[in-house]
Amino acid sequence: MTETTDAAPTTAAAPKRRTRVHRAWFVAAVTFVTIIGAAAFRSLPGLLIDPLHQEYGWSRGTIGAAVSVNLALYGLTAPFAAALMDRFGIRRVVAAALTIIALGSGLTVWMTAPWQLLLCWGVLVGLGSGSMALAFAATVTNRWFTRRRGLVSGILTAASASGQLIFLPLLSWMVEKHDWRPAAVTVALAALAVVPFVWLLLRDHPADVGLAPYGSRTFVPKPAPVPGAARRAVGVLLSAVRTGPFWLLAGTFAICGASTNGLIQTHFVPAAHDHGMPVTAAASLLAVIGVFDVVGTIASGWFTDRFEARRLLAVYYALRGISLLFLPMLLAPSVHPPMIFFIVFYGLDWVATVPPTLALCREQYGEDSAIVFGWVLASHQVGAAAVAWLGGIARDTFGSYDVVWYASGALCAAAALMALVIRRRPSPLVVAA
Repeated sequence: MTETTDAAPTTAAAPKRRTRVHRAWFVAAVTFVTIIGAAAFRSLPGLLIDPLHQEYGWSRGTIGAAVSVNLALYGLTAPFAAALMDRFGIRRVVAAALTIIALGSGLTVWMTAPWQLLLCWGVLVGLGSGSMALAFAATVTNRWFTRRRGLVSGILTAASASGQLIFLPLLSWMVEKHDWRPAAVTVALAALAVVPFVWLLLRDHPADVGLAPYGSRTFVPKPAPVPGAARRAVGVLLSAVRTGPFWLLAGTFAICGASTNGLIQTHFVPAAHDHGMPVTAAASLLAVIGVFDVVGTIASGWFTDRFEARRLLAVYYALRGISLLFLPMLLAPSVHPPMIFFIVFYGLDWVATVPPTLALCREQYGEDSAIVFGWVLASHQVGAAAVAWLGGIARDTFGSYDVVWYASGALCAAAALMALVIRRRPSPLVVAA
């Protein structure tokens, strides 16, 4: 990301002759693996609700509150993490974030009170995961690519689903057969295992290896580190909130988070279990969502390079809302074809919204788009946090999740209309640091 600063750019080596495979693709591959490792923790919250409720007698609302803090911090940390990457480099920030995730997850095995769950899983894992949020993928994409940005952002977004696919069946088996503690330790070890790969293989900028960004014939010197990361993140926010597209993007993405991370990822397993479905079967269905999420997100990135982003968003949200209205009628003790159809359909739409949302941020806010996207992602996680908490309260109050499915479907319809209102911007807005 290019910064507005009086400091001279860091001296970089002369551009090297272009190799057969551009180094940007190797950096994208390391980023993909890194996000997969960090995604392990995101597979666990929905599996913890019933075990913690049975072992400690904590209400689902109390457990959902810890999950909501985790989800909220996941989003609120992202814009500051994007600015920190401009100050200290991608590699240092990501390595520190993975270590914090491992610490928070590992400490949960000794907890005995709800405030400890709130601190370890809510605060520590939330802060660490926020630094590994999609703003990380946006920063890598913006720095290393000028072509294929939609496709690359789709691939990196799909990494989170791939992590869910890899870890969810294993973690659900551990929780059911060996208690939830081995699953928490597995998450901690998975995060730690990725740290060496990040430190040895990830590079902050194409200039570090003497290359131009992929798709560009112009060599871009690495900008000097920009101090005042927090001030810059807040400054970009204050400028962005004066524009209408920011509120529309934040509103639609809040509904996206509410209907995915907050709703399905947190409450689908306990909701299916309420209808007599075994936990491992419900967790396996979530893993299938992860399979088709990879396909849908990469396809969405390809579409974003070719079609108008706001129309894509409207279609994605409308289809998601329709599918949620049918879910209460599909839950049953066993897996049947209509449920499989829902899982496949929902998986294709799960985070297909990310590439067009990122493209609209780039179109509207130019060089500050990664930080703006971080704030938009914060709204995503606030929406997820609200539904993670309110969904638990609704289950405690009404004895079922039906009202939550219907309300989320209505919200998705509203998001589709909001996406169509976003206007095209002929030239990007540049925000001074």
